[in-house]
Amino acid sequence: MKKISVIYWSGTGNTEKMANAVAEGAKSKDTLVSVINVGAATIEDISSSDGIALGCPSMGAEVLEETEMEPFVELIKDYVTGKKLVLFGSYGWGSGEWMNDWKERMESYGVNLLEEGLIINESPDNDGIEKCKLLGSLLK
Repeated sequence: MKKISVIYWSGTGNTEKMANAVAEGAKSKDTLVSVINVGAATIEDISSSDGIALGCPSMGAEVLEETEMEPFVELIKDYVTGKKLVLFGSYGWGSGEWMNDWKERMESYGVNLLEEGLIINESPDNDGIEKCKLLGSLLK
């Protein structure tokens, strides 16, 4: 059975909604999908997964959340090489620079990035939820 981990940080609940939709899209009869807040995520969640989705909103001057997500992304760099990975997050301002930077960083770690990072302004609407489900389906 395949294992997929959807690991996220959310401040307002927007990225959490996205994480749940990504997980829904990743589900199949032969796939175990776990949705994990980054504060509870472990290296084992990464190393034992066949596919990984990471979600984080844009913070401050378009950076990852700095107290939990940023340290976790740094921690996993030696465990994600060759792993199937997708990135997603919400934003309220800016141009998506944080996602471009995150994508480049994850590629430098040697991941198999399956899609450009999915960004959604504020809370995902029905169309946004469908995009999240489609993103998750790439991990199957």
